[in-house]
Amino acid sequence: MAEIIQFDDFQKLDLRVATITKAEVHPKADKLLVLQADLGSEQRQLVAGIRGHYEPAQLVGKQIVVVTNLAPRMMRGIESRGMLLAAVSQDHSKVVLLTTDQPMPPGSAVS
Repeated sequence: MAEIIQFDDFQKLDLRVATITKAEVHPKADKLLVLQADLGSEQRQLVAGIRGHYEPAQLVGKQIVVVTNLAPRMMRGIESRGMLLAAVSQDHSKVVLLTTDQPMPPGSAVS
């Protein structure tokens, strides 16, 4: 179980709806995909460890939830500028992206 945090800590996260505009396999990693995401006011590149669970073609057009205020991170030589949210089974055999149940404008806040 994760450490208990205060509400103020949760408020530090900037969660936004993003629409995936492009997805491709990472050229240097078996488990990573490189995604281009529309956040309304900007485009972001995300690198996510979901390759064994999603094919790139099925992601284009999908709306996801992204943590937008994480520091950029290099992942196998490619910069990721955010983190998508996903539910993961205990044994990690199933990964499901968190999304909206209705279309939302890219960049919409998640709270």
